[in-house]
Amino acid sequence: MFEPFPGNYVWNLGINLALIAGGNHGELDEVCRPVREAAKAGADAGSAQLFDSWIAVADQVTRNAERDEADGYLLSAGAKYLRASGYYLGAERLQSRDYAPRWAAYDKGLELYHKGSALSGLHVEKVEIPYEGASYPAIFVHDGSGTPRPTLVSVNGLDSMKEQVCMAGHGAVNLARGMNTLFLDQPGTGEAIRKRNLPAVHDAERWGSPAFDYLLTRSDVIHSKIGIFGLSFGGYHAPRIAANDPRYALCAVMGANHVWGQRQRERVANEGENPVPHYWDHVMWVFGIDDREAFLAYADQITLDGQVDKIRVPFLVTHGENDRQIPVYNARMSYDQATNSPKRSLRIFTKADFEVEHCGADNGTAMRDYIADWCAQTFNEMV
Repeated sequence: MFEPFPGNYVWNLGINLALIAGGNHGELDEVCRPVREAAKAGADAGSAQLFDSWIAVADQVTRNAERDEADGYLLSAGAKYLRASGYYLGAERLQSRDYAPRWAAYDKGLELYHKGSALSGLHVEKVEIPYEGASYPAIFVHDGSGTPRPTLVSVNGLDSMKEQVCMAGHGAVNLARGMNTLFLDQPGTGEAIRKRNLPAVHDAERWGSPAFDYLLTRSDVIHSKIGIFGLSFGGYHAPRIAANDPRYALCAVMGANHVWGQRQRERVANEGENPVPHYWDHVMWVFGIDDREAFLAYADQITLDGQVDKIRVPFLVTHGENDRQIPVYNARMSYDQATNSPKRSLRIFTKADFEVEHCGADNGTAMRDYIADWCAQTFNEMV
């Protein structure tokens, strides 16, 4: 993984995610340079300084986009607005919930994501997924033709958000292979937690089945070819949903998460890297639980033991061999227990793939493209 901050995994992960989501190396170098000394104090201590550095670059990229737009160079403006969106969202993601400036950055990131998408000619629709008397947000990415296509439901990880996952190329590579994508901000993530105060739940089918129901209302979706994809913590959610809602035609994960609850207890013992600073505050916010011991007790039920054996559709597990957040044995557990899947596949990415870290954070293309290829091929094999 590209590591501009030696020894600071969390900050390095943030920079790599920004690069994967379309960031420019020169602009991100300007983010890093002023805070290299601050990085040595740890991920939590200097996160506000990192935020300021990131926002300064995002603001300048936005001004550059506005100049292009004023000159009528709309495609150039769109590309810059999308990069700026990634920077605002990347800066916001690394802050604690009580850091007030994060909220303006988040709003700016959402605004520029949709502005940049529109100027770039991308077909991105805001949609609402009904959920237990309320709703949570999603975006539907399609080719604009209205032609019915196979469709993937994309499930976030613990700290990711729908716009970042789409900007990481998942929408584009799926479209290139003939698939639409419904990117969720499911409860506990993105707008659902930030704007709706909808916490995460262990029984993900509660929100995963409504996403399927929504797609049944669309004429540009082949209703017999709706699959589900999850990354990171979504590597728990997606198999759980496929196991409990047999309408999904396939399931694929980027980064298995078979015993996520167990991993939280290991993190208490400082085993493994965390994805964000202020980790315990973040994860308790995500689940709406104020006490760490109460959270750990709740998390004990977050396991795929007794779940993946119920999957009766094609199932793909991918993982990096040097994943420092979630050990690779999680992938083997999910694969080994999926004994009723008619097409179960396991792909461990190695140094030869130039992608060995958590969810491909050190590259961003190998797992992503393999998953898109496997899903497209599997859909094509269906009658």
